[in-house]
Amino acid sequence: MRIVISIPAYNEERTLPKLLTEIKEVMDNHNYNYSTLVFDDGSTDKTSIVAKDYGAIVVSHKRNLGLAQTFRDEMNECLKRGADIIIHTDADGQYHSRHIPELIEAVKLGYDLVLGSRFQGRIKHMHWLKKLGNMAFSYVLSSLTKVKLTDTTTGFRGFTAEIAREINYINSFTYTQEQIIKAAKLGFKITEIPIITRRTRESRLFKNPFQYAIKAWINIFRIYRDYEPLIFFGRVGGVLIFLGFFIGSWLFYRFLTLGTVGKIPSTILAMLLILTGLQIILFGFLADMLRGNK
Repeated sequence: MRIVISIPAYNEERTLPKLLTEIKEVMDNHNYNYSTLVFDDGSTDKTSIVAKDYGAIVVSHKRNLGLAQTFRDEMNECLKRGADIIIHTDADGQYHSRHIPELIEAVKLGYDLVLGSRFQGRIKHMHWLKKLGNMAFSYVLSSLTKVKLTDTTTGFRGFTAEIAREINYINSFTYTQEQIIKAAKLGFKITEIPIITRRTRESRLFKNPFQYAIKAWINIFRIYRDYEPLIFFGRVGGVLIFLGFFIGSWLFYRFLTLGTVGKIPSTILAMLLILTGLQIILFGFLADMLRGNK
């Protein structure tokens, strides 16, 4: 069984030596057939040189393409190299490499996707807004996948080659949630293991925690829209119809008590809300039908 440990890296010449040394020490204590792949996403420092010096296979983008595209290219590279199990970790050293064998063993037990949960283990530092965003993600994805999840944004995960081969990614920002919901949709078995993390530099994906919170909620809405379009559009349409009927009921009450409706703008608004709500629900049925034909 061949294992590929895949690490996306962008300007990580300072953190890679310690990480790659740690991975080697951990893996050499186990009888695993493994290789370490560093996917350099267009770094401007010596990331590629350092990774090669410490024994990693290096594949590079000519320019920085971002995390989502790098992950897609990582998966293709891992499959080319005959990986049966893929371990994905970050280059900043946040995740303890000592948990890699735990991911591998969980996959060997029959799970297709194993997430390293920071919230089941111990986190040294995380801004409260990021924690709140993670909790929101976990709640939404748990309800969608019917799997109890506590950390859906973790970059530390292990999975089978089937997961890498069968899931196509469309998100241009990140892969973390999309991999989970599509794995669940395809019937793959998902679980979590508790991990301990270290404090590292601030994230390069977000300028500040508020940006993280905004993008988190945008992605949550996108998940609902793409994974359960009928529920998403049905709820939005239902709210608009409710508001339309609420205004309409008030106008009807005026007619019963005053003998006249008046309020022409309110009447038009009520009608528009109801019609728009019905249209959005119809969009939901159409999107659900198209999703079912994919």
